[in-house]
Amino acid sequence: MIMNSGIINNCATSRRRGIVLLVTLVLLVVLSMLGYTLCARLAARRHRDQYIIDYQAARYACDSATKYALANLQELENPKLITRPDEPDFSDLFYYTEAEYKQYLADWAAKKQGVGFSDINDINDVNDVNDVNDVNDANALEDVNLGVIDSNDFNDFNEPNSLTVRGPYGPPWPFIVEPIELKIGSATVKIEIEDENAKYPLGLAMLEGEDVEREARAALETFCEWMGMESGEIDSLKKQLKEMSEIKPFKISFEPITQSTAIEEPRARSTRRGRSSRRTTRYRTTTISAEQQIARQSVDFAKLFHSSLIDTETLARPTIVSESRKESTLKYLGMWASRQVNINTAPRQVLEAAFIFGGDADKITDEIIQRRRLTPFENIDDLRKSLFRYTASIEKCEKHITTASRVFTIRVTAVSGVARASTIIAVTKDGNKIERIGVISG
Repeated sequence: MIMNSGIINNCATSRRRGIVLLVTLVLLVVLSMLGYTLCARLAARRHRDQYIIDYQAARYACDSATKYALANLQELENPKLITRPDEPDFSDLFYYTEAEYKQYLADWAAKKQGVGFSDINDINDVNDVNDVNDVNDANALEDVNLGVIDSNDFNDFNEPNSLTVRGPYGPPWPFIVEPIELKIGSATVKIEIEDENAKYPLGLAMLEGEDVEREARAALETFCEWMGMESGEIDSLKKQLKEMSEIKPFKISFEPITQSTAIEEPRARSTRRGRSSRRTTRYRTTTISAEQQIARQSVDFAKLFHSSLIDTETLARPTIVSESRKESTLKYLGMWASRQVNINTAPRQVLEAAFIFGGDADKITDEIIQRRRLTPFENIDDLRKSLFRYTASIEKCEKHITTASRVFTIRVTAVSGVARASTIIAVTKDGNKIERIGVISG
């Protein structure tokens, strides 16, 4: 009995020890889970707090850089076009594959070395974008307004991979100045200014009327086919624009409008018990100028084009992506209600779409591309004189084209830590006068 009792006591003791061990393990697991949860929450809190700090820094830098860009754009005279007689043109780069693009640059380098063209950096060339002595050149290496030195302006013809094709203003299309990078506090900021008149105005595809509706559809189809869009995607875009035109029609020409506004005013009158008042109505006549109507339409359609009515995801789908180029349909579309195409700065597919309204679009486009490399067109009369064989076609689409851009977008991106802030501002520029069309912040 004594032996059995000892065995029983030993078993009880073992069970108690097992229970204690089990409880201890459970407590350790619970404590470790609580510790992990607490650490995870603290880390998430620190990450959230740091993101708020980084975003505030990025947002401040973005707003500051936006003000800086607007001030410099206001001081900047009309962007200066350059001549490119011995350089490849930017017009057809949008449909080159990466292999074709590299071969294009290699052929240019070989031709440049073999023939010995004039130096594009010649300081005696008054049209040279890199003229270091021209303090008024907006695209100069040391621009007095923007103060940016860009190393890419010097092309090494012994190394084709270092070559870049200059755009109408010098920097790659559609920039009017080289993209600017600077530091504001802890944020890295990039400023890009684009020529919106160099893109195909989406509003032209919405024109209605027997005289332009067929051409408007054909112009949109021509542009979309150049960009490699499928027929179903083109039909979908047409449907979206049709629904938008039912909300508000897009117009090209405007006449001043005179309208009367009713104004009610109280007027005192005498009675036996004293004076009382009654309301009288008078009318005020105001005139809305064509410029005011254009500005209102620009704002309205800027909102519509950037709303959910347009499937921008399809338009933004990349067609070509490489280290040096990112192509998409959206890149070449004017989404800020511009009404005219700049024949000096628009690429081939945009020019052809614009001249569909007049006919002979492909022939006129070829002539323009060849001529503007030597000397940009001064005005539409200059275009008519240079292409006198197509005078009738040019007159039919004259209201859709221009030789000087007035609509620009300023894109500012600021990155601080893990946070990113961006702002896009569309403006119209007439001399030193700048008016905002719209702002998108993110």
